[in-house]
Amino acid sequence: MEESCKNVYITTPIYYVNDVAHIGHAYTTIIADMLARYSRLTGANTYFLTGTDEHGQKIAQSAEQRGRSPQEYADEVSGKFKTLWDDFDITYDKFIRTTDDEHKIGVQKAFETMYNKGDIYKGEYEGFYCVSCETFFTEKQLVDEQFCPDCGRPTSIVKEESYFFKLSKYEDKLIEWYEQNEDCILPRSKKNEIMNFVKGGLKDLSISRTSFDWGVKLPESMNEPRHVMYVWLDALMNYITALGYGGDEKNMNHWPASTHLVGKDILRFHSIYWPAFLMSLDLPLPKHIAAHGWWTRDGEKMSKSKGNVVNPKEVADAYGLDAFRYFMLREVPFGQDGDFSQKALMDRINSDLGNDLGNLLNRISGMSGKYFDFKITSKDVEKFHKKEIEEVEAILENIEEYLYNMQINRYLEDIWKVLTIANKAIGDYEPWAKMKEGKEDEAMALVALITNIMARVALLLDSVMPEKIAKIADSLGVEISTQNYIKLIKNKELLDDTVITKVSQLFPRIEEILLEQAKPAEVSKNEVEKKSESKKEEKTEEPDNLITIDKFFETTLKIGTIVEAQEVPKSKKLLKLQVDVGEEKNRQILAGIKEFYSAEELVGTQACVVANLKPAKLMGMLSEGMLMAAKDENGLSLIRPEAPKKSGTKIS
Repeated sequence: MEESCKNVYITTPIYYVNDVAHIGHAYTTIIADMLARYSRLTGANTYFLTGTDEHGQKIAQSAEQRGRSPQEYADEVSGKFKTLWDDFDITYDKFIRTTDDEHKIGVQKAFETMYNKGDIYKGEYEGFYCVSCETFFTEKQLVDEQFCPDCGRPTSIVKEESYFFKLSKYEDKLIEWYEQNEDCILPRSKKNEIMNFVKGGLKDLSISRTSFDWGVKLPESMNEPRHVMYVWLDALMNYITALGYGGDEKNMNHWPASTHLVGKDILRFHSIYWPAFLMSLDLPLPKHIAAHGWWTRDGEKMSKSKGNVVNPKEVADAYGLDAFRYFMLREVPFGQDGDFSQKALMDRINSDLGNDLGNLLNRISGMSGKYFDFKITSKDVEKFHKKEIEEVEAILENIEEYLYNMQINRYLEDIWKVLTIANKAIGDYEPWAKMKEGKEDEAMALVALITNIMARVALLLDSVMPEKIAKIADSLGVEISTQNYIKLIKNKELLDDTVITKVSQLFPRIEEILLEQAKPAEVSKNEVEKKSESKKEEKTEEPDNLITIDKFFETTLKIGTIVEAQEVPKSKKLLKLQVDVGEEKNRQILAGIKEFYSAEELVGTQACVVANLKPAKLMGMLSEGMLMAAKDENGLSLIRPEAPKKSGTKIS
């Protein structure tokens, strides 16, 4: 965001109240909420709008089918959207409804302004109309001369008196806007599609109907009581009527919009009709119109008939809202279609959140408590870790640009690169070894480095996972605030002395067995809790890490005889062993003991082997077990039988 940009205005589309919210609605709203939260954190004067679109023939028909008035039906469905966003802690500044009186007044003013300018005229419309899409089509656009090219439903021929907007008048101006504003439509590939469509020629747009009356009436000055406005003229105006256009315009200082978020199916309305309307009203055009893709489920299009529609509320309840938000934002590049699957969600939670983020916090807490009574100072960080600090700063230098250019997955990928630097530094510098060597200042610098990295990550992830990040920040003794954002992110300063506090595990591992009996949309929070309690009972573990005898016997320990041993090229630690554990063929085990044993002295000796480990690859070679050993300040020793035993003898 430019330093001079004081106002940020972010909008979702207003959602049509013909059905309940689905994962696509949640995706758009979560993106908008992330941008709004981030903008507020930077200190920008932020306004975030969402709401519902409630007029049109389709709503009138849906209400009639249910024996309700259109207003009653709209109230019910709009209420469900608002409740869901409140449950999701969506931080909107206004929830607009197109049935609001203030909205209707603003739309009527816009109609009157465009009419007085000469951009609206009266005529007669005859063409093919899709009620489901609330869209007119030419005969050439139809599929098989009858069906809607967007939804596939039958169209009907409509012939009625109508007012028209001179869309054709703005064809050249639209093309000029596209060409002069590289990122006015995101992703940029979508802009090319829109430009080609406009260059193909625009026809004037019918903007009123007389065949139904559920809509905004024309201004009284028009003296046309039979006409209601075309739903897309009504709906698009919400972005300015929400700011007070046509009434109390105190919030109009937020215009133009920074980002209009839309689904790709409604991009044409937002990138052709909407800017043309704004040009007619002599209002500035939005900075970005960003169109995201659709979501599938396990590779298939979602549909009620297939029973595979993802209910966002049930998924968030089952897996956690913050984990759901992270998955939606990270899983797919903006603009592309995404696929929702249980496995992908579990992988993100267990790997990205559990291993990379949550485990790093645990390591900070553990090391700070064990070595420094939880008190951390940053005074020597730059002395001992200038290289790591510079690497982090290089990655974060322009990370904000990814957000406002709708490359959210890349924003998150770079944050995880920073986490990788932190995790790697612990392994590279081994603070426990520094403490044994009496180098407490170096150990402190390392723990402080990790704490500083985590603090910066927390500030940048607050907009993605606000609940979990609040706990991380509290654990680090860091407030999520504009002041700290400027200090740590913008000015690249280090933390003042801080005190670490322990926090419970934030991202407990989700085992596949817990969820394999139910699809995400079918798993309720209560069911997950019941299954979690059941698993806890099966493997009860006391706070002091005591385990049951049954738990112990899950590990198979055997006496193994090392029959062959050789060094692994290019490895400082690994030896490749062939070990006889009483089976038909020997086991290959890669052991990190090269610093303490030579290959030659191991051949013919015995050791205790963990024999039921899942095979793993190390340096491209298969390892089928693990040797047991003990290590202290005097070195490492293999655990061996007191007297020779038969290969494969079980240890109990």
